[in-house]
Amino acid sequence: MSESRLLLCTDMDRTVIPNGLQSEHSQARKLFAEFCSQPQVILVYVTGRHQNLVKQAIRNYRLPTPSYAITDVGTKIYRIEDQQWQELKAWEDEIDKDWHGKSHGQLKALFADISDLQLQELSKQNTHKLSYYTALHIKQERLLSLMTQRLDEIGVQASLVWSVDEPKGIGLLDVLPRNATKLHAIDFLRQQLDFSLDEIVFAGDSGNDLPVLGSVIPSVLVANATDDVIEASKDLTQKNNTQQMFYLASGKNTIKNGNYSSGVLEGVYHFAPAFREKLKQIGFCSDE
Repeated sequence: MSESRLLLCTDMDRTVIPNGLQSEHSQARKLFAEFCSQPQVILVYVTGRHQNLVKQAIRNYRLPTPSYAITDVGTKIYRIEDQQWQELKAWEDEIDKDWHGKSHGQLKALFADISDLQLQELSKQNTHKLSYYTALHIKQERLLSLMTQRLDEIGVQASLVWSVDEPKGIGLLDVLPRNATKLHAIDFLRQQLDFSLDEIVFAGDSGNDLPVLGSVIPSVLVANATDDVIEASKDLTQKNNTQQMFYLASGKNTIKNGNYSSGVLEGVYHFAPAFREKLKQIGFCSDE
């Protein structure tokens, strides 16, 4: 066990944060924190939240403090030590290549005349994340085509990520460097820390986790994921021939239902045999 180590990367909302519709086992987060307290486990949160919202969630939901945080939809990586959050400049340099010297302000000016776009709050912007609100029923394809054309004309390689804030009934549109994705950020950090693929586990629940769930990174989809995401994950792993790297939590051999952090630990049990004894010791699972 002393020679084994684990880079545990997990989404936050509806994965370790129980803010979905399904119920959470009363002991799940406590056991998750206990498992993550081992020195052999390097915990990484991978989230669309910005730094202050990550800190707020850690406090409000009594989550363990991570060693690293990939935030702002993959545009920031922080190292956390003694409660100090230090940006990983190597990641900034990596994704900055996609924008070819263009600044956040220059890209904002590029779209200033598009009436369908409303800038999000300053707290939701950063050097490599330009974020807008949109109406739900805009002509999405036409808008994205126009924005892509303008980006291409100035040589910027970007990803346009459109999603929906269902509780607020509004569209969200992020302009990001093309390589500023959860998948690329996780793999970049893995290589920076010199972890092999069999020493990493990712956990997620939603559509923006699909690129990782369908990749060569060992990944667990928590049981509270929607049917659409479950089917999309299975289709993607089949397409990419990565079925062996994907696991759907169900609660088998563990405490209860496989939802949220219980599902995360179930994925660890599946992909990291060296840690099964520890999971049994803390009462997470029974003997097979």
